[in-house]
Amino acid sequence: MKKLFFIILSFMTLSAFAQQKKPILIEHSDFIDMNQTEIPGAIVFTGNVTILHDGVRIKCNKAYHFKDENYAKLFGNVQMNQGDTLYMNSRYAEYNGNKKFAYATGNVMMRSTDMTLTTDTINFDRNIQQAYYNSYGTIVNGENTLRSKSGRSFLNQKKYQFTTAVTLTNPKYVLKSNHLDYYTNSGHAYVFGPSTITSKTDYIYTEKGFYDTKKNKAHLLTNSYIKYDTQIIRGDSLYYDRVKQFSSATRNVRVTDTVNKFKVTGHYAEVYRNKDSLMITKRALAATLVEQDTLYTHAKRLVVTGKPGSRIMRGYNNARFYKSDMNGKCDSIHSDEKRGLTQLIKKPVVWQGQNQMTGDIIHIIANTKTEKIDSLKVMGNAFIIQPDTIGTGYNQIKGKNLYGKFRDNKLYEVDMVGNAEKIIYMYDKTELFGIDKGVGSKIHLEIEDNKITTATLIKKIESQIYPDKELPQNVRKLRGFTWRGDEMIKSKDDIFPPEEQELHDKMMNASKKTRKKSTSLWIRCSKLWITIKRTRNQKLL
Repeated sequence: MKKLFFIILSFMTLSAFAQQKKPILIEHSDFIDMNQTEIPGAIVFTGNVTILHDGVRIKCNKAYHFKDENYAKLFGNVQMNQGDTLYMNSRYAEYNGNKKFAYATGNVMMRSTDMTLTTDTINFDRNIQQAYYNSYGTIVNGENTLRSKSGRSFLNQKKYQFTTAVTLTNPKYVLKSNHLDYYTNSGHAYVFGPSTITSKTDYIYTEKGFYDTKKNKAHLLTNSYIKYDTQIIRGDSLYYDRVKQFSSATRNVRVTDTVNKFKVTGHYAEVYRNKDSLMITKRALAATLVEQDTLYTHAKRLVVTGKPGSRIMRGYNNARFYKSDMNGKCDSIHSDEKRGLTQLIKKPVVWQGQNQMTGDIIHIIANTKTEKIDSLKVMGNAFIIQPDTIGTGYNQIKGKNLYGKFRDNKLYEVDMVGNAEKIIYMYDKTELFGIDKGVGSKIHLEIEDNKITTATLIKKIESQIYPDKELPQNVRKLRGFTWRGDEMIKSKDDIFPPEEQELHDKMMNASKKTRKKSTSLWIRCSKLWITIKRTRNQKLL
C-alpha cells in the first residue's frame, strides 16, 4: 500500500513540474524603463530587443513585458523565429508565455522552408502548432499561389485548410473551392464541396476530389465531370492526368458531345484527348443522333477514334445496334463516319421490319450529307428470310451476294447475285394459290412496306409454282435456313445481353451504397467540425 502511495505521489509531483510555465526571458535591450510610468505593470524595453521563450526567439524595436502575467507586447519590425524552420514578421505582436500563443498584425509574413504566407493578422498557437487568419491571406508554395479570406495552418503536417472561398493559381490552371486542404510539402490538394479547376484546354468540376499539383494528376469523386471543348466526361470516379491528357472514368460513365450529337455510356472508360481516342466497356452503349432518330450501338468494348466528322467507331465482341427502323447483331462492328460505311463482321444479321438478312459480311452505306441509308451489301452466303404474314411459312431468297437500295431509310429494291434461289408464298389477297420455287443466276426483288411484292428470276435455270398440297414440308426451306427472329432487338433497352445487364445492376447497387456512405460520413464530419469550432471559440473567450 505504501509503495502504491509513493508511486501516485511521484506521478503527481512530476505532473506538477511538467505543468510549470516557462518564463519569458529578455536576452537583450538597449534601454530599460522600470519605472512603469508609461505602462503600469510592465517593464519597457527599447532598442534591439531580443526575447527568448521555449524554443522561440523574438526581436523587435520595443517591448512591454508584463512579468507577472508572463506576457509581452511587441512593437516595430517584430521578428519571431521558431528554430530554423519558421519565421514570422509583423509591425505589431503579442505573446503569451503561459499559453504559448502569439498574435501578430500589420503586414504579417510567415515563412517556412516551403511556403510564404502574407496577411494582415495572424494567430499562432505553439502548443498545437497551428496558425490561423481571418483577414485575407496569400500563400506562395513553389508555382502555386493560394488566396483566401481565412485559413488555418497545421505546421507539423505542413498543411493548410481553407473553409471559405479559396483560389489556387498555377501557371497552367486555376483551382477554386470553398473547402480546400493543401499540403505544402507534397503539393497535394483535397477539395470538398463545389470546386472547379480551369485551364486553357479543359474544365473540371467536382464536389469531392484530390489534385496533385506537382504531378498534375487528379482523382475526382462526387458529382464530378471533365470538359474538353465540346466533350464532357462524367462518372462516379474520375482519374485525370494533365501531362498525358488522359482521363478514365469508373461507374455510371457518360461521355457526351452535345454539339456533335454523340453520347456513350458504360461503367469504365478511357479518354486520350491528344489522340482523339475513347474506349468504353462494361455495358457500353453509343448513341448517335441521325436525322430525327437515334442510332444505338453496343458491344462488350467500344473504341471511338478521330475528330468529329471523321470518327471511326469499332465494337468488339457481341456487337449490336438498334434504330427505330433497323436493328442487327454481329461479332464486331466497324463504322466510318466520313465514308458513311458501317461493316458488320462475323455472323452478321440485320432486320428491317420482318426482313432478316444474313451473310458472311454486311456493309450498310449511308449518304454522309443526308445521313440517310443509301444501300446495303451482303457478301458471301447472302440470305433473306421474311415470315409469311398470313400463313406459317417463310419467303426466302439466297445467293452469293446481295445488293440492296434504300429510299427514305426503307429497303425497296434488292438484287441477289450468284447461284440465286427463292421460295415465295403467292397469294390472291388472303388466299394462297401457290409456292414459287426457283433457281437462277440472279433474282431481282421489289419491296414495299418491308414486304416482298415481286421476285423475278434472271437467267432461269429452274422455276416452278407448286400448289400448297403438292410441295412437301421438308423442301420448303432452302439450305442454310436459320430464322433468328427471337434474337431481334425491339428497343434500346433490349440491346444488352443478360450478362451485361447483370453487371449493370451490380454497378448501380455499389454506386448507391457508396453515395449513402459518403452522405453519412459528410454529415458526421460536418457535425464534428461545428463542435470543434465551437470548442475553439470557447477557449479563446
